[in-house]
Amino acid sequence: MPVASRRSGHSISGRLTWMNLVVSGVALLLASVSFAVYDAVTFRDAMVQTLTIQAGIIGSNTVSALLFDDTKSAETTLKAFAGAPSIMAAAIYDHDGRLFATYLGTAGRDTVPARAPDTERTDMAWLAAPGITVVRPITFKDTHAGTVYIRSDLSNFYNRLRRYAATVIVVLMASLAAALAISRMIQRSISEPMAQLAALAQRVTEEKDYSIRASDTSGANEVRVLTGAINDMLAQIQQQDSSLQESRSQLEQRVKERTAELTTINQELEAFSYSVSHDLRAPVRHVSGFVALLSAHDGSTFDDEGRRYLTTIAAAAERMGRLIDDLLAFSRLGRATLSKRQVNLDALVREARDEVLMYPSGRDIAWTVHPLPLVSADSTMLRSVLVNLLSNAVKYTGTRSRAEIEIGALAPVDGESVVFVRDNGVGFDMKYQDKLFGVFQRLHRADEFEGTGIGLANVRRIIHRHGGRVWAEAAKDLGATFYFSLPIESAVPLPAHRLETRDVRAADHD
Repeated sequence: MPVASRRSGHSISGRLTWMNLVVSGVALLLASVSFAVYDAVTFRDAMVQTLTIQAGIIGSNTVSALLFDDTKSAETTLKAFAGAPSIMAAAIYDHDGRLFATYLGTAGRDTVPARAPDTERTDMAWLAAPGITVVRPITFKDTHAGTVYIRSDLSNFYNRLRRYAATVIVVLMASLAAALAISRMIQRSISEPMAQLAALAQRVTEEKDYSIRASDTSGANEVRVLTGAINDMLAQIQQQDSSLQESRSQLEQRVKERTAELTTINQELEAFSYSVSHDLRAPVRHVSGFVALLSAHDGSTFDDEGRRYLTTIAAAAERMGRLIDDLLAFSRLGRATLSKRQVNLDALVREARDEVLMYPSGRDIAWTVHPLPLVSADSTMLRSVLVNLLSNAVKYTGTRSRAEIEIGALAPVDGESVVFVRDNGVGFDMKYQDKLFGVFQRLHRADEFEGTGIGLANVRRIIHRHGGRVWAEAAKDLGATFYFSLPIESAVPLPAHRLETRDVRAADHD
């Protein structure tokens, strides 16, 4: 899946456009609200000041009417408010606070207080629904002559706010349109080059084509620097990729050549081993046959020294025959085809043990057999592995009065199922373990323990062909443990249960 498709959200051009619109809109809105609040407060104060001045004029024109108790003159003066539709009501009170004259606007639907508000002979103004009220004392020669009461609605105030709001909306829309136009212009220098770089990165990621380059841009300086850096990086990656491809091709060619060489060498070695082993069998048989004929024909005429020579030649020929047979078996392992199937190791161990103990020797051997897993393997080859390991265990415990041999499996670790064969035999020095699984490599003298030195080499070759490993742990005169592993995907461990411990004597197989 492309990189860009895995990420949600707007493009950089959309983000820049929204950012400009939001910033411009918020800034203009805050400024408009601030101006609106300032204008509202200023206009309200101007209204109060105007009403206060009007109250002062009315008071000056009604002083004589109050002094001479001329109500009609005072009402005539108040009728001057007829030309001011915003005046809802007005009144003149005498020096005792009694209502002297009134004016009611809006077709007389309003009222005035029956008594003058207590103003303590000072100007007062307050805002109360549904308008502004102004109260101003009337004085004559520093004497309180009466009080002027005027109440005005807020229609002019609200009309002004509505006009201001309409103006703000128009200006806001015009500003947003201008911000949108500016954003479109900015896209040519920032967002479009960035979008091109993003498309370039996605194309390089999908096609793995490092020869692509970003086109030159006339955008902002930072965008030009970024474009140049990306082109330089792509050039370096292309060069490294070319070198890597060339090295990979050379390596693949070398691997093919070395593989062909190794295949040829292995085939030649196997053919040579098989040919030598096969061609040596006939001469060895001839030697054994003629030794037998010579012994039968003139054996009685030989003295003890001559008969010892014949015995030595026969034993050497027999040992040579075993070596040839083992070498033939080893060479066949490289050509044999694996035929894997599910194998019960418990049954296979029993068969291998029976084969090892086929010829009774009267020895005392204690066997401990743990539960073993089912494995996917070539049963014939795996049986050969167990026969070799058990034969070694029996052979190298020959100096013990009671041999102890244990077969079991470790808990699966690191993708492997591990089987072990442990004995209490003579063991070996671990510094020689690298020679243990080599062909014709022996850690003990032939006069101590017989053998050809090919058995463990066969074990390693078989286990390696199954994709496993083989190794050993030991201490001199303290026994040895041999391990082999098989890949865990080809092994199905059995559930743990009670150990099976049995004493099996060689004499039981008579």
